[in-house]
Order: sequence, then C-alpha cells, then structure tokens
Amino acid sequence: MMQRILLAGSTGLVGALVGARLATRSDIDLVALVRRGSSAPGSGIDFERLCDAPEAMLKPIVSDGIDVAISCLGTTIRTAGSQSAMFRVDHDYVLAAARGARALGARQFILVTAAGAGGPGFYLQTKGAIERAVIDLGFDRVDLIRPGFLLGSRSERRVWEAIGQRLFAALTPVLLGPLSRYGAIPAETVAEAIVGLVGREETGRYIHHNADLRRIGRREHAVP
Repeated sequence: MMQRILLAGSTGLVGALVGARLATRSDIDLVALVRRGSSAPGSGIDFERLCDAPEAMLKPIVSDGIDVAISCLGTTIRTAGSQSAMFRVDHDYVLAAARGARALGARQFILVTAAGAGGPGFYLQTKGAIERAVIDLGFDRVDLIRPGFLLGSRSERRVWEAIGQRLFAALTPVLLGPLSRYGAIPAETVAEAIVGLVGREETGRYIHHNADLRRIGRREHAVP
C-alpha cells in the first residue's frame, strides 16, 4: 500500500539522508518541503506563510492527504542570528508543518529534536517546547527522535562543529548508562532509524535515544 510522506527539513544533515532513502522506496509517495527559491529538489514553500495558514499552504502540494509527516527542521543560534530567529525555525516552522499535516490526515509525526530536550538552556528548552506542542495536536503516534551529537558532513562548513565531532567521537565510549544518550551517533544511523519508524501501527508517544536509534537503524539496514 502506498504511503504518502511529508518531509520538512530535507536539506539538512539528517533530512537529506532520510529523503534519499525514502525516494528509493516504491511504496512511498514522498513530498519534500524546501524553502521557496531554494535550488534543492522538492516542493518550494514560504515557511512564513505556512505559519499563518498551514492547511491552506500544504493542500495544493499534497492534495491527496498525508499518512506520515517527518520534521528534520532545525538550525542554531549562530546560523539563525538570534534566539528569536532560531525559535522561529525550530518551533514555529515545525509546528506549522505539523498542524498542516494533521489537518490533512497524517496519523504519525516523526520529530527530530535532541538528547536532553526540555532541559536547561534556550536550545533544549526550545526542543522541549516543540515536542509538547506536537504531542498536543493529537496525532495517533508521535516519535520523538533525540539523538546525541550528530556525526556527518554538512553542506556548509562549521569549524566548531567539526572539532566537536572529533571530541564527542572520542568521548562516546566512556559515556555509560544515562550519559550514553549524549554521545556521538552517525547521522546515517539516525536516518535509517527514522525510515524504520515510518508507518508503525502502534499508537502513542515514543522517545528514541541513541541506543534505540542504533537498534532500529540496524534492523532497517538489515532489511534486503
């Protein structure tokens, strides 16, 4: 049975990998949202207008409705330029996509946030806020993806992130127990786990940390 999938954030580190994997599936009808004017493949959309009218903006793009929506949207304060600009992307844009997807019939929402979401600091507080907002929309199933430090090559050069990747990769083996959720994890593993979660029938709210993502990713990778 064909599943209609909406993917927001298809140009980022994890989102691009998710999109590439879903695009090869014959049972998936994938619609990837990209910023209007972007040269990236996908359906261009004005995210500011999406915030004002989620259903109206999405309906012409996915007129047959949506089964599963995935958000890999996210930025940093440094990239966005301010806390308010980052919140606009990581919270408002994500919530707009979720509202539109819910209005168009999506039963499952898969949301990439971060390990420690809801904890201290503006970044983690923002991640916790969007998790709560998405849950409150009433999807049958919500999968909260909370990876630790992501390993992988981005399209834009981030010097401090490259240094952080080396540091966290070295520290990960000694981060045991609850601390293991903050360790490094390849973006490819996270993407494989997300693909493995698409279309799961069980209802409820599920939180997936590094160990869960590795387990689901291995299972997905093993499928011929």
